[in-house]
Amino acid sequence: MKCPFCAHLEDKVVDSRESREGDVIRRRRECLKCERRFTSYERIDEIPYMVVKKDGRREPFDRDKIMSGVLKACEKRPIPMAKIENLVNSIEKYVADSKDRERSTEKIGEMIMRRLKELDKVAYVRFASVYLDFKDVTEFMSELRHLVRKQVK
Repeated sequence: MKCPFCAHLEDKVVDSRESREGDVIRRRRECLKCERRFTSYERIDEIPYMVVKKDGRREPFDRDKIMSGVLKACEKRPIPMAKIENLVNSIEKYVADSKDRERSTEKIGEMIMRRLKELDKVAYVRFASVYLDFKDVTEFMSELRHLVRKQVK
């Protein structure tokens, strides 16, 4: 640690304290050359979780984006907020469990659709209509027919 007063590189730690939240350590240091004291803070430098878009771009995972999309799909549907929260938590855990710290939006979208299909068919269709980016009404109707056939079985 470089002394902010004389730029000497050697010091000794006089006192260390953890923050209340436990995410930062405050250290009081004393320069071994000029003997002046200064404070340093240590925190974990986390690498953000990333999502890989369809076009190959990477961007940081945003839980709020997932929540917003799911809430739109579930709007005016009889789905308890606890179940929506649970769905979003499972997506966040899926991303966090990646050893490479990244997941594709394709896999995330498929997982959301699978979970919504179990929760509420209307919410599933709403989400799928945006996520699957149907080119025309025929594609959309085909997905609806497929869903209805599975429902009847």
